[in-house]
Amino acid sequence: MSTITPPRGGAPASPEKAKAGAPLWKAIAPIAAVLLIAFLPPPDGLAQHAWYFFAIFVGVIVGLMFEPLPGGAIGLIGVTLVTVLSRWVLYSPEELAKPGFKSFNAALGWALSGFSNTTVWLIFGAFMFALGYEKTGLGQRIALLLVKTMGRRTLTLGYAVTIADTLLAPFTPSNTARSGGTVYPVIRNLPMLYQSKPNDPSARRIGSYIMWVAIAATCVTSSMFLTALAPNLLAIELVNKTAKLSFTWMGWFTAFAPVGILLLVLIPLITYWIYPPEVKQGDEVPNWAASELSKMGGLTTREITLAVLVLVALLLWIFGGDHINATTAALVAISLMLLLKVVSWDDITANKAAWNTLAWFATLVALADGLNRTGFVKWFAEWVAVHITGVAPTTALIVLLLIFFFGHYLFASVTAHVTALLPVMLAVGTTIPGMNMQLYALSLCLTLGIMGVISPYATGPSPVYYGSGYLPSADYWRLGGIFGVIFIAAFLLIGLPWMTLIG
Repeated sequence: MSTITPPRGGAPASPEKAKAGAPLWKAIAPIAAVLLIAFLPPPDGLAQHAWYFFAIFVGVIVGLMFEPLPGGAIGLIGVTLVTVLSRWVLYSPEELAKPGFKSFNAALGWALSGFSNTTVWLIFGAFMFALGYEKTGLGQRIALLLVKTMGRRTLTLGYAVTIADTLLAPFTPSNTARSGGTVYPVIRNLPMLYQSKPNDPSARRIGSYIMWVAIAATCVTSSMFLTALAPNLLAIELVNKTAKLSFTWMGWFTAFAPVGILLLVLIPLITYWIYPPEVKQGDEVPNWAASELSKMGGLTTREITLAVLVLVALLLWIFGGDHINATTAALVAISLMLLLKVVSWDDITANKAAWNTLAWFATLVALADGLNRTGFVKWFAEWVAVHITGVAPTTALIVLLLIFFFGHYLFASVTAHVTALLPVMLAVGTTIPGMNMQLYALSLCLTLGIMGVISPYATGPSPVYYGSGYLPSADYWRLGGIFGVIFIAAFLLIGLPWMTLIG
């Protein structure tokens, strides 16, 4: 198949080669962060071992920000360090004193626990779906159709991606399955049509723009619909048990709709302004896409087979939640892809990005869990409760929302965030005289989706887009911070007044 002449500059550099030339200070920074925090005395009420663990966690996050090594390597080093030092950083003296307690065996089990996390494997499954789209040519075909129809302007492609996620969101309670497993495998074929290559300066031609719009949009749709994010359902259950409050699907949607619709309209445009694509418009590529589609001819047997498998997986994700786990559905589809020779086992083992992301996210899930098991999260919530006493209810609500939102930097899973922090934050709210608990509880729940934008590990699809090669670490952290502020500001300035008005 003919292609557009590539821009000069040669083949894209591999991530490994890029990391090999990283400045020395990027390697020193994580170590310095660990030592700086570790040598400071722990805050009042926090155990020494929990403070040491927090120091290592911060070091890993700094490492992920500067990337002196690939993310998977940084995560592996982090959990290995905790495992080796487990007697001092993972377990309290009381745990160590229990008869027969073997800290090293227990620490190893903790270190490997992330590899049994279902979301980790669902993320891996998303990479395998993308591989199937690539190997069969189906992704190329769909991408060409999108470009032919909406490719005259890059901005309209951004809106096409946003609309696709929005249409799927109400029926797909896993944003990893929806965005990572359905949207990403298709749109990853778009950049190459414009000679925008991963891990290469040409990534900014269009690929970086498309990928960021996709992850930002799915974070908003995850907050807009109760059934668009599994932790939303967990959250309302915890609210019901803890605060004896309940929310309906329509009540949830009505409360977030003004903020959500506005953000979905603005995301492609804001990204276009602050992270602009180099290719903005032109008739040449859509015309070329039309000719390429003509050359491809009709659907092949392998394309049809993959389309059927993806449709089956999508139907299971939408309607099979009560009968089959989303990860199980993905693994079934991947197994059938192998059996029906849509992809080969060699194709899977050669997919470095998938295995790197698997290692990176699995180790980070374990590290984030360690913050909870050492008692750091509980201490943090109690510290907030003490310092919020005496504050006016409206001010307290806003402060607690901000802490809950940006506290997500400590978590590699929205589910973990909900489980560890939501009940405690609800309890804090009940101690504040005059607090509108209905408004407060619903506000906490509605931020669960949008907080997924802040970091490369904040929500299920994040590692997929981060691992695409189109969003460098520095860009991802910067954009995550900017959009995190935009999202929470929109919620506070528009969402809270609206929710107060509708009662």
